[in-house]
Amino acid sequence: MTALGQDHLIRLPQGEVRYHERGTGRPVVFVHGVLTNAQLWRKVVPTIAEAGFRCLAPDLPMGAHEIPMRADADLSAPGMSTLLGDFLDALDLHDVTLVANDTGGAITQLLLARYPSRVGRVVLTPSDSFEYFFPPIFKPLPRIARVPGSTAVLGQLLRIRALWPLPLLFGWVTKKPLDPVVAESYLLRLRRSPGVRRDLRKLLRTVDPRLTLAAAEKLRSFEPPVLLAWATEDKLFPIRFAHRLAEVLPNAKVVEIADSYTFVSEDQPELLAGHIVEFAGVMAD
Repeated sequence: MTALGQDHLIRLPQGEVRYHERGTGRPVVFVHGVLTNAQLWRKVVPTIAEAGFRCLAPDLPMGAHEIPMRADADLSAPGMSTLLGDFLDALDLHDVTLVANDTGGAITQLLLARYPSRVGRVVLTPSDSFEYFFPPIFKPLPRIARVPGSTAVLGQLLRIRALWPLPLLFGWVTKKPLDPVVAESYLLRLRRSPGVRRDLRKLLRTVDPRLTLAAAEKLRSFEPPVLLAWATEDKLFPIRFAHRLAEVLPNAKVVEIADSYTFVSEDQPELLAGHIVEFAGVMAD
């Protein structure tokens, strides 16, 4: 068993999704972003599971998954929020704590704006929101994804390890060196699988800040508690976005985390895990 727990497969309307499960108790579901997978949470899941929670971390079809979805699956940004909701439905999860990062944070906001009934509380780490879907450095990606063959070219470029520390890849998301095995699981599946490239292309083509801006308006009526565990030094999603979200959400709290970039689960895993355990435990009492 890995740090994430036991591997499982679940069949959703969009196709099969691999997820990892560890621990028992109230469910905590972890949502990663583009070109990452459940390994993003490997350093925080053990602590949260040991504190008495059931941790579930799916490998969502965002370009670093192993199993391509059905060819006709809706993997647009709204479709991804539907898939996340279908995951919660298929496992019949209730009073869920959602923990999200990066693009996964935007997908979570779309889910909360559309059908939040299974969600009891939310932890957003640095994520796309408002007009930052994507942040400026990644703004060209949706247009590039509309060019035929562009994701195949991207897959080939991701083989070049000298590019990995650059801001366009890991340079602005983690302050500390990323485990090469984990980095490979993020970046090399895109090159190997046409189905994975097709899945990612479907999502990238639909990324649009109008979606997150509209979701933010609907979040004004989202009553469950939200913890905004944000990195003060984040280069992609400045801390001001956490405070803007706190102004929109009726029951939100900002916790500022130092010495970290976007991947707080990489740079400050123990601190993040502690905040999640305290938040999920206290709010459920």
